[in-house]
Amino acid sequence: MLNRARPAHTSPTPVPSRRAFLGAAAAGAILIGFRLDPGGIARAASAAPDLSKVPAQPNAFVRIAADDTVTVIVKHLDMGQGNTTGLATILADELDADWSRVRTEFAPADAKLYGNLLMGPVQGTGGSTAIANSWFQLRKAGAAARAMLVSAAADRWKVPAAEIAVENGVVRHAASNQQARFGALAEAAAGLPVPQEPRLKDPSKWRLIGKRVPRLDSEAKTNGSAIYSLDIRRPGQVTAVVAHAPRFGATVKSVDDKAARAVPGVVDVVRIPTGVAVIAGDTWAAMKGREALKVTWDEGAAETRSSDTILAEYRDMAKRPGHVASERGDAEAGIRGAAKVLEAEFTFPYLAHASMEPLNATIEAAADGKSYDVFAGCQLQTVEQAVIAAVLGVTADKVRLHTQWAGGSFGRRATPGADYLAEAASILKAYGAKAPVHLVWTREDDMAGGYYRPSVLHKIRAGLDAKGAVTGWQHVMVGKSIMIGSPFEAMLVKNGVDATTVEGASDTAYALPAYRFEVHNAREGVPVLWWRSVGHTHTAQAMEVFVDELAAAAGVDPVAYRLSLLAQAPRLSGVLRLAAEKAGWSSREGGKGRGLGVAVHQSFGSYVAMVADVSAGEGKLKVNRIVAAVDVGTAVNPDVIHAQVEGAVGFALSSVLRNRITLKDGVVQERNFDAYEPTRMSEMPKVEVHIVPSDAAPTGIGEPGVPVLGPAISNAVFAATGRRLRSLPLDTTALQGA
Repeated sequence: MLNRARPAHTSPTPVPSRRAFLGAAAAGAILIGFRLDPGGIARAASAAPDLSKVPAQPNAFVRIAADDTVTVIVKHLDMGQGNTTGLATILADELDADWSRVRTEFAPADAKLYGNLLMGPVQGTGGSTAIANSWFQLRKAGAAARAMLVSAAADRWKVPAAEIAVENGVVRHAASNQQARFGALAEAAAGLPVPQEPRLKDPSKWRLIGKRVPRLDSEAKTNGSAIYSLDIRRPGQVTAVVAHAPRFGATVKSVDDKAARAVPGVVDVVRIPTGVAVIAGDTWAAMKGREALKVTWDEGAAETRSSDTILAEYRDMAKRPGHVASERGDAEAGIRGAAKVLEAEFTFPYLAHASMEPLNATIEAAADGKSYDVFAGCQLQTVEQAVIAAVLGVTADKVRLHTQWAGGSFGRRATPGADYLAEAASILKAYGAKAPVHLVWTREDDMAGGYYRPSVLHKIRAGLDAKGAVTGWQHVMVGKSIMIGSPFEAMLVKNGVDATTVEGASDTAYALPAYRFEVHNAREGVPVLWWRSVGHTHTAQAMEVFVDELAAAAGVDPVAYRLSLLAQAPRLSGVLRLAAEKAGWSSREGGKGRGLGVAVHQSFGSYVAMVADVSAGEGKLKVNRIVAAVDVGTAVNPDVIHAQVEGAVGFALSSVLRNRITLKDGVVQERNFDAYEPTRMSEMPKVEVHIVPSDAAPTGIGEPGVPVLGPAISNAVFAATGRRLRSLPLDTTALQGA
């Protein structure tokens, strides 16, 4: 992907400022938007009713031009999940726009206008919140714009507004046989008062929401015209690559750059806080220059342990009391009086995000020398803007972010410290801002650069009575906290418990009469970060595989056993029943090397169940079919939902089958796709997705499809072979002889 042969992109489509939006009205454009008081990220489950009641305010979410194009301003990063299409669908339906004339544009960094309403006063994308936090905001924006177009037409035609209809981008008054397209009315509409409480459509009138509409980005991404961050080419641009320490925590002790400077194309070598940057006229020259560097590293504070050593320390920690994340009843007493006691251990390795587009960013000083422009796949704009400004010694308003399409992220582009963007700013500063700098991380830089899904250990012990009912459940987890030491610690860490670490287990929906969940926060030098579905990546595996073990010990069907524990969780029960029905669970046959396994889990306000059909034995495992049922509230775009669940299966399957990041004396061993192999097309199972009809406010689907895949496959392996594979990735060598 380095320096691909394609047209140079020297001037990305400009993202107008708010002032430019408002001024565009005179040229035949209309701008409507709404700013809502943000709540906390923990409000995700209850935010929809609150958001629907907040008064609307004009802002910058839709622009209608004289040529009838409707541009929806998207405040979130689209890294492939399709939220540009979903967000545009919401607004366009309330507006009654012609879908063929709808376009999208990424918003500038402005937390007041474009803050994520579920994250507080922060503009950012994550937690599968894009659709959920924008649902009422964009519906109101579209409805208000529609009302203003109708008012403009009523004034022009001297007819009652109530008699005017809008459909597919056309405003029409049937009685007088008058009509106009949006573009013809945009300038007049822009000068009218903005309705503060516009009337929203009844769901029965939706034309786009809930229907299969073409994705707005498909054509550009198919023909290669879509511009990603890696494609940016600014006038006079130079490329930088960085020599990072081989061990986390090491720093530069000394550097000999004589040979590097002699490489043709290299223009400078600069030291920065994270290493040594080689600046050149192109990526290849920069890489060759880096190879010629001679760097001595100070490893006095470096992480030098191996993965096995760290895991052994986790096991020791698990023997001691931890922070209590959740407790009800007396779990110890319940287990002490049980008829049968089961125990299990689950381990999980570090995982890299492994996005197809490695990290990169372009930064340049403006002509005034006092402000800066940044072109990148910006995921956490408010943090990124502030960090870049701090590095460059300016105020945040002097940093303009131009969000580009991102070739994947899975959480990696949203670090609390904006690491790679801070690095780009540091290089520009050290270089004296002589030219625009494009920082490029190679695949090896990206894979070995840290910010992994944490390595985690779970140990569970539970008791059953004579009828197979749970009498007590003790759960201990060990892993490094993502939030401790970050700017978000005060908000998300309480009494030593990181909410993102324990989610999916401490808040389990299973009706366990006596339950105690403890967590230990490991201390280590490996930088960790959220990875697609965050804590749920491991808690769902531990919970769902162990529940399956309890069902087997009780002699009860795994689906029936779960339903007995989910009597007070109707939406989880609903997806579980639907997945089981569609997979033919009642007629399944286990053993003889083939079996079905089930898992169900709630994350990010959404509910997902999966049934896996696998063939297993003699050290081999093949996933034949995945049947998924999802409840995401109102399905804004069913096709995107199907794609996200299918994508989640493809993304997660490699982590279930083989992926791991391992350390040997502190050095990362897996540095490219040869050792960290993504899912192959030949491995992809048939995936069926069934959406539960719902009139509830929409929730997210980008992440919730990931957690359930592993346990469904693990449980299917047991059904096929009678052998339990608990830890991820699954150790198929244990199936020898099965």
